[in-house]
Amino acid sequence: MTEAVDTLGYRLKVGIVVPSTNTTVQPETDALRLPGVTYHVGRIPITERKITTDTFLDHAAAMRAGIEKASDEVMTAGVQALIQGVALECFWGGLAGSADLRKRLEDRAGVPVILGSEAVRAGLKAFGARRIAVLTPHMPKGDEEVRTWFAEAGFDVVRLTGLCCESPRAIAQVPEARIRAELRALDGDHVEALVQVGTNLAGGAVCAEAERWLGKPALSINTTSAWAALRGAGVIDRIAGCGRIFEEH
Repeated sequence: MTEAVDTLGYRLKVGIVVPSTNTTVQPETDALRLPGVTYHVGRIPITERKITTDTFLDHAAAMRAGIEKASDEVMTAGVQALIQGVALECFWGGLAGSADLRKRLEDRAGVPVILGSEAVRAGLKAFGARRIAVLTPHMPKGDEEVRTWFAEAGFDVVRLTGLCCESPRAIAQVPEARIRAELRALDGDHVEALVQVGTNLAGGAVCAEAERWLGKPALSINTTSAWAALRGAGVIDRIAGCGRIFEEH
């Protein structure tokens, strides 16, 4: 007997796991909606608190501890792919750490799991870019994990700027003008592509805009994760105005 499909999500249902404080992944992903594709969000309980160099590891541990439960909850919607919208955990521990996380979650969920780190790697490879500049909202320890992951993946991190946002919700409060200015400052003749990580940093629209005046790819982690989920499920529709990754690949 053929299983019935959802009336709205008749092509694909995608689950997304985010920290409870995250207010950016959902609207940025909704902006990429296609006919017959729906997105469904599960949340990891996170406390809004000041993040310092000393408390950063505790904050990261709290997010890791809640990933499986939030994934289990969103899987009850019958989703066919699962995006982990918790960017730092997807970079933690280098390539081995992200591979272990994805395998553990895929074994548990029984569907493809998309990590932002691996999605961005695929996007950069699609453009043939190796020398990159990276913008993060993180504290120095988080930046170290991001830099290590990209280096292990074969990329040359020419420049990296961490915004040292003081709390989880403060990340979503960084104005677009600041993101725009930081991307301009990161660019250079030796940079082949720019990358914005931090899923609560509202860089999707800014990165798509920046590609026009920088003349090179600028990959936002939320946009690129959605691209990887759709392409991995065989949804090949192009979306105009949301960045070159959706327009060209």
